[in-house]
Amino acid sequence: MQPRNMSMSGVVDLAAVKAAQEAKAKAEQARAEAARQGGAPGAVSPADLVIDVDEAAFEREVLQRSTEVPVVIDFWAEWCEPCKQLSPVLERLAVEYDGRFLLARIDVDANQMLMQQFGVQGIPAVFAVVAGQALPLFQGAAGEQQIRQTLDQLVQVAEQRFGLTGLTVDPDAEPGGAQAAAEELPAGPYDALLEAAVGALDSGDFGGAVQAYKNVLSEDPGNPEAKLGLAQAELLQRVGGLDPQQVRKDAAEKPADAEAQIAAADLDLVGGHVEDAFGRLIDTVRRTVGDDRDAVRLRLLELFEVVGADDPRVAAARRALARALF
Repeated sequence: MQPRNMSMSGVVDLAAVKAAQEAKAKAEQARAEAARQGGAPGAVSPADLVIDVDEAAFEREVLQRSTEVPVVIDFWAEWCEPCKQLSPVLERLAVEYDGRFLLARIDVDANQMLMQQFGVQGIPAVFAVVAGQALPLFQGAAGEQQIRQTLDQLVQVAEQRFGLTGLTVDPDAEPGGAQAAAEELPAGPYDALLEAAVGALDSGDFGGAVQAYKNVLSEDPGNPEAKLGLAQAELLQRVGGLDPQQVRKDAAEKPADAEAQIAAADLDLVGGHVEDAFGRLIDTVRRTVGDDRDAVRLRLLELFEVVGADDPRVAAARRALARALF
């Protein structure tokens, strides 16, 4: 049996990712325009490196901006004494790192939905969002040396994996000026290609969608919509050649077999059973070693891409994966 025209409705929401891609394209155009005019490309004021974010502004100020710079999130509250020690350190480092990351401060008392979405159990808690993908950094009090090491790793990953080199900081820039200029520019250069890819995906032409997304990524390796779309198209392409009944049988009989569990997890996700897919692979990580374990881990990361970094199930699974690995 080869399923056709499978729908990922309810599993993947491309709208937020498309908005993030457009924000990145606008930011790139802002930098190019500033460069043509002889100014500092996309320059921001040091005051723009630390921002307070609420639920209404989260998509714009965190998800969209994470396509051009890593966003470090500081979950805090006025009554939290450790927060009052940690937050000034993070603010100082945001300025010292000179645009290599943006610090977003979220008051948990006023934004409990965001706290729940990230799975925050206690504060202070520090997360990062890179190209729309959320990852936990640390929770509780931390020494400055540990914080620096964590930030250095974050900056390195953001640059190497997503091509995010951060923001240009100009002490003479007007606060908020670069962001306002970017918002006035038209949409990004890949819209037509991305729309064609989504059309191919919706029509069941998974091979065509895969190629279309790869075409975008060849020019823009960090494009968040193309990365998510490619992961989705590749998943549907893989599942299209499976016999679900045989896959389920193999997975039940071989709980430590990496290939059997990976195939079953793909079916779980396409069927909308997100937590089952994640749980299956995390359990398999615990049972396997070496290359098999690494293959399971990599497939799990791919499925995270399909579901989307802002989904609370992804945040919970990332924490479970970390516990299984370490």
